[in-house]
Amino acid sequence: MRPPLYLVTGAVLLFSTSAVTASELFILQSAAFADNALLDQKYAGNNPQNANCTGKNNSPPLVWSNAPAQTQSLALIVHDPEGNKGLGVTHLVAYNISPSTTGFAPDALRDGKGFTGGKNTPGTASWYGPCPPPGTGAHHYTFTLIATDLPPTLPAGLTREDLFAKLNGHQLAAAGLIGRFGQ
Repeated sequence: MRPPLYLVTGAVLLFSTSAVTASELFILQSAAFADNALLDQKYAGNNPQNANCTGKNNSPPLVWSNAPAQTQSLALIVHDPEGNKGLGVTHLVAYNISPSTTGFAPDALRDGKGFTGGKNTPGTASWYGPCPPPGTGAHHYTFTLIATDLPPTLPAGLTREDLFAKLNGHQLAAAGLIGRFGQ
């Protein structure tokens, strides 16, 4: 028995609409790691005063596409929710990113290129790579890119919480990517 024509037509329309919508999703990606994959050791922090910082503090390349048309600036937060024994550690607070920007080259986040730096948990204004203690498992480093309707004029030095307060009511969309790292 063949299904009625209206069911076949409806299914075709549903799948073709999904394909168009999926291709227009605001997405964040990296050539350095797949979503929920392990980060390479070179992206870990490098701090002689912290034995848990065993990397080179390189920052990964990132690319994004399909930001909403009304976007006036972007913000990028990198946060480890398992860090500090569950209270979280913020590794990057970057904002005032131009809407014409579609990514960051390797080490641009470390070098402070293309954004205004906020204050991360270690107190720096740029990328501070993962430094999880040995034996705590692979932590999840959540990269969240937020499209906003704010012009790129926010002051330097905002913490993650300060930035969220400024963005409240001005966020248009968000895209995320997770990298994992453990000792």
